Amino acid sequence: MTTEEKPVDYTLNNPDTLTKYKTAAQISEKVLAEVSKLCVAGSKIVDICEKGDKLIEEEVAKVYRGKKITKGFSHPTTVSPAAFVTPYTPLKTDEKEAATEIQAGEPIKIQLGAQIDGFGSIVCDTVVAPEKEGAEPVIEGRTADLLLATYYVNELLLRLMIPPGLLASGTEEEKAKAASVKPPSQSKISSLLEKVAQAYDCNIVESTTSWLFDRNEIEGSKKIVISPGEGTKGEGVPEVGEVWGVEVGVSLGSGKVKQFEQRTTLHRRTTNTYALKRPTSRKILSEVQKKFGTFPFSLRQLEDERDAKSGIIECVRGNVIRQYEASGEKDGEPVARLLTTVAITKNGLSKVGAPPALDLAKVKSDKKIVDEEILKILEQPLSRNTGKKNKNKKKKADGEE
Repeated sequence: MTTEEKPVDYTLNNPDTLTKYKTAAQISEKVLAEVSKLCVAGSKIVDICEKGDKLIEEEVAKVYRGKKITKGFSHPTTVSPAAFVTPYTPLKTDEKEAATEIQAGEPIKIQLGAQIDGFGSIVCDTVVAPEKEGAEPVIEGRTADLLLATYYVNELLLRLMIPPGLLASGTEEEKAKAASVKPPSQSKISSLLEKVAQAYDCNIVESTTSWLFDRNEIEGSKKIVISPGEGTKGEGVPEVGEVWGVEVGVSLGSGKVKQFEQRTTLHRRTTNTYALKRPTSRKILSEVQKKFGTFPFSLRQLEDERDAKSGIIECVRGNVIRQYEASGEKDGEPVARLLTTVAITKNGLSKVGAPPALDLAKVKSDKKIVDEEILKILEQPLSRNTGKKNKNKKKKADGEE
């Protein structure tokens, strides 16, 4: 008698799913911390990207050993200079771009991620490049305005993503009333976030997008688009049981974006099929499928960079691979970005993988948020205290009496 195998539950109802997201996140956060230390004045960006990728590979190799699951990158290491909006990952074979060095005092965006069994945790942080490694000067002036605006825009967006009533307390009637409130519209979200940015004399980067994550998918069926540009709009609202990649981008300039002249090196396989004619194109597609699945990759990560540069052209033209063009602030002004992987559970919103919290004592600005509505939202918790730790403490205290 044959027993049918039950399909695997890949939702958050299966505790293994969250464990895999968290394992990937621990790797992402650990490597992010190491890469941040490398971002000092005079360092070559391509070298930092290579070291970051090597660290991800080493850390991924240590987990889920001997298990028949895919694991690897959910995003290559990218290190973006001040005015860049998109993740930047130059190639060794492009001499001019390979020579790009980090400048002292510029806000550098580091983005990277690991995945376990198709569950990816991507993180992005903005660090101000010091003159030398280990130096941590107090940040002031316009750079401080930029970091504080980005920090508070992110904290506000995370709170606006919590489904209404999820953390409500009181009587059942009060909870039901809180849950019946409509979630904020995407235009309301944009409006509130823009007010935060403007309090620091900054602007939101147009069309900054947060995506619903799924297994083998970092651009799912829902998205939140803040300060949408022409022809772009968000879709759907966050719900319990979902994982999201929450992104914010803030600029000292207008927030308008233009395409940069740098080579497009960041790509991702689509689910389309196309009969590629050139052997190099077929070789590239095969390598991408094997190494990265449908997660983003850099041409730098492929076996032969020169083959990759020529083979990728037909792949993009045939729409089996999509490219992410290099773009940045139209005015050439500095931009800061943060990306956090979050899970929404019945207890609220949990940061699965996140950049480290900004040390507010080291960032000095003469500006602040005064809008009462925004300050009230920022005071709210992200999740309910389940009290497990407190219970243990209480038991111990009771036992000591």
